[in-house]
Amino acid sequence: MPIPLVNSIASWFLKKRIHQMELFIKYPHDVQKELLRNLLSQAKNTEFGKRFQFEEIDSYETFRERVPIQKYEDYEGVIERSRRGETNIYWPTPIKWFAKSSGTTNAKSKFIPVSQDSLEDCHYAAGKDLLCIYLNNNPQSQLFTGKSLRLGGSKEIYRENGTSYGDLSAILIDNMPFWAEFSSTPSNEVSLMHDWEYKMQAIVNETIKEKVSSLAGVPSWMLVLLNNVLETTGKEELFEVWPNLEVYFHGGVSFQPYASQYQKILPKEDFRYYEIYNASEGFFACQDHNDSKDLLLMLDYGIFYEFIPMDEYGTEHEMAIPLSEVEIGKNYAVVITTNAGLWRYKIGDTVRFTDINPYRIKVSGRTKHHINVFGEELIIENAESALKKVSLVTNCEIVDYTVAPVFMEGRDKGAHEWMIEFKTPPKDFENFKYQLDRALQEVNSDYEAKRYNNMTLRMPTVHQARKNLFYDWLKKHNKVGGQHKVPRLSNSRDYLEELFELNSLRVS
Repeated sequence: MPIPLVNSIASWFLKKRIHQMELFIKYPHDVQKELLRNLLSQAKNTEFGKRFQFEEIDSYETFRERVPIQKYEDYEGVIERSRRGETNIYWPTPIKWFAKSSGTTNAKSKFIPVSQDSLEDCHYAAGKDLLCIYLNNNPQSQLFTGKSLRLGGSKEIYRENGTSYGDLSAILIDNMPFWAEFSSTPSNEVSLMHDWEYKMQAIVNETIKEKVSSLAGVPSWMLVLLNNVLETTGKEELFEVWPNLEVYFHGGVSFQPYASQYQKILPKEDFRYYEIYNASEGFFACQDHNDSKDLLLMLDYGIFYEFIPMDEYGTEHEMAIPLSEVEIGKNYAVVITTNAGLWRYKIGDTVRFTDINPYRIKVSGRTKHHINVFGEELIIENAESALKKVSLVTNCEIVDYTVAPVFMEGRDKGAHEWMIEFKTPPKDFENFKYQLDRALQEVNSDYEAKRYNNMTLRMPTVHQARKNLFYDWLKKHNKVGGQHKVPRLSNSRDYLEELFELNSLRVS
């Protein structure tokens, strides 16, 4: 299809969708209330609908009172039933796909239901919206002159009944209309390969021959792929391989630790980075301005939002609040009700609102991935902000990291113990450690208070990981590729102790 025709079609769709976005931006609470009513109405005759009497729920207050907040473990039994072919349990239409996700909460796999409604009205709608927003902000874009290099996961079949499971990205690729493959690379056949290491080289071999104009994938794994591209081609930067490359759509993990490495291989000031916030459970938010660090919360994807203040999370006073009651700057755990049948479901993420007109957020971490052994409330957002500062000051580059507490013993004070794999290590480790501690105190007042005069916490300990340590850990746990990620922060030492054992070993 000629580029001018594609641009005109995109322009028509863009104007239509931008108008719809303006409606949920202007009337966010009305949109969310109506969405909740529709979800309850659709599911009123399901097993869940009858149990909680959805037909009688006429307000958010009644919904909150009647339907309990749930986590994956509460859903596991009914999800297993639907994987075996039972229908109308928590959503009226059959669930054919399940996004397999170990997340970072535990080692056990989770199978998140993906309905036809969520596939079309959430995940695919979000992909179209992302293009709309980007093109609206960049009218001179030449995006359609090339293909999108997508880096997804693998697909497996649950063979007992034919329902499919795999990484969300694999489910999306597998269900895309046939014509979508023409605008993407690699081919579906290569994208869905199961062996990650073989697949990586196959992607390189196929994509270096293509005219690529955009990238899409998780920063950690995309960086591995792009470095392989440069190694295979013998080039110094990616524009020598793909001259028309103009934007990278990224999500899944924080971009901060990888920013400097991307800037080295993509050395153009006008190259764009667009962040998205999605998960197996749905697509939630995306960057809606060039060079913005805030994400617009998308309110019409079939997802009803609630939030639990993190200072109440896990306590007897814990209570979710609707979007209309959130405050700027507070840290919240996210609770969702979706068009795939997740009802008041804790997804395990935390966000902080940066604006409420419209509603914009930053992803601040995970509910189970923080350190609060000593009252320091260190979250992933703090750690990555500090590491970014320290990397600039000490001229180092970080590949991956994890942090665990050193518990108090006798008269010994507590501490944080870091395992960091560097691409370029700092020349002075003592200065790196000092700068890291200083940066953490600057971004977290609770940490600063506990470090005052070594009152509760002493100086952190930092270990340099051998090359590929975190990759080997992921491989050992069958978590290579896709959206799998290293646990960043933990209140226990389990991950760290296992990494210590691997640090002196090579995993084949």
